[in-house]
Amino acid sequence: MDFTNPLVYGVPFFIGLILLELTYSKSHNHKDLYNWRDLFSSLGMGVGSALIAPLVKTVTVILLFNFVYDVFNPLVNGVRTNIMGYESFGYAWYVWVFCMLCDDFSYYWFHRQNHMVRFFWAAHIVHHSSDNFNLGTAVRNGWFTIFYKPLFYVWIVAIGFPPEMLVVCLGIEALWQFQLHTVFIPKLGFLDKILNTHTMHQVHHACNIEYMDKNHGGILNVFDRIFGTWKELDENVEIAYGVTSPPDSYNIWVILTHEYSDIWRDMKKSKNLKHKFMYVFGPPGWSHDGSTQTVKQIRKEMALEKLQMTNQKKPEPMKRELNDEVYTSKVNV
Repeated sequence: MDFTNPLVYGVPFFIGLILLELTYSKSHNHKDLYNWRDLFSSLGMGVGSALIAPLVKTVTVILLFNFVYDVFNPLVNGVRTNIMGYESFGYAWYVWVFCMLCDDFSYYWFHRQNHMVRFFWAAHIVHHSSDNFNLGTAVRNGWFTIFYKPLFYVWIVAIGFPPEMLVVCLGIEALWQFQLHTVFIPKLGFLDKILNTHTMHQVHHACNIEYMDKNHGGILNVFDRIFGTWKELDENVEIAYGVTSPPDSYNIWVILTHEYSDIWRDMKKSKNLKHKFMYVFGPPGWSHDGSTQTVKQIRKEMALEKLQMTNQKKPEPMKRELNDEVYTSKVNV
């Protein structure tokens, strides 16, 4: 059965919404929402990603997903049968729902590892490198994530979901992710308990220390809640968007590669092979000499400082001078 990737229809949808938000922001009290040079950089990366993605996805679907699907789900008497012994999945509505859940689970871990492993972060930082949060930023995608992203999803076809079904689910996920990049949608009440919503994605793009590495979910927020990365937007906290080590450039190639340059520079700081490995595959901010810190290390240090300040503010217990006499019920003993 053949399906069309919904992203094919999403491109004019993306452009239309960007123009709508841009017009609204410039005609109302949000004139600083869009920076023209930043927007053109984002659009340039979006166009590049759109040109590269079909080539990579064609190879992915034909060579990887179909290959794995055929190996793990061979034809047995004319019926696709998983090597575990059950019949491979068809196209019933509940199978689509289950496939979408599997896709969302994979997206969570793919997205989370983009923030936890510096080599992946070097590709993903492109999306976070703008200090503007708008629908233009939504298309500011790194070109190199495309090459390893399928590896996080290949298990879905291995257990029996048709490759074309997974491709459609990936497209739906991308459509949902795009529309999250706006500040004009407030908290959504009950839906905030289930879905990854706009205010939650604002948290994800913030570089405030309390917000960093939070809300990695795709459509649902259940996996953030289960694995301890969920964070609600505090409307009393002013959000700072962007990253702690920005590219400081509107040049597309600099934006795409600046973190790789930083990794190479850091690797030369130590001759120890373990240190070099950690600079590539450790968490962003890791350093062998403490010159830079990871988000976890910063939070731990801040928590210790807060605890020390709290202990310093505690009043000392009242001291009673003891005489040679012991008093019991006001009777001298």
